[in-house]
Amino acid sequence: MLEVRKTTQEDLQDVMAIVHEAMRYFKDAGIEQWQKGYPNADTFRMDIARGNSYVLTEDGKVIATAAIIAGEDPNYVNITNGAWLSEGSYIVIHRIAVTTGKKGLGLANLLYDYAEEMAKEKGIRSLRADTTSLNRSMRKFLKKRGFKSCGIVHMSDGTERIAYQKML
Repeated sequence: MLEVRKTTQEDLQDVMAIVHEAMRYFKDAGIEQWQKGYPNADTFRMDIARGNSYVLTEDGKVIATAAIIAGEDPNYVNITNGAWLSEGSYIVIHRIAVTTGKKGLGLANLLYDYAEEMAKEKGIRSLRADTTSLNRSMRKFLKKRGFKSCGIVHMSDGTERIAYQKML
């Protein structure tokens, strides 16, 4: 049985194993995302403490992870080469990863569905996300989910990301 739930500290080892798989995947694909020590265990500990970390489990085993955050992302304040579709409240999805053996099965959709339901329950009408230009699979995924490319945002470390938004 598949279930989305909040991440606990006990899940951290499984979450980090999935994140390290994703890091290796990115490195092998020539994608610089997640190659400079981010995200790390402290990142996920903070997400858990703030109540923003979620896992997808299958029969109790963690198979995917994501940060789903209701609130402003400081990296999204300044957008260049475009504009957000709307201003106001949004939910952002960050740090999503699916375990290697389960990639391509549509499981990331369940986390995005969860984020959309959370937004609707809170009366929020949009979702935002970002990814590097080289992460073609994520860019394709976001487009398929109805996200629109809005411009470029810069992360706190200066790296450039394509910014996406979906209106609900």
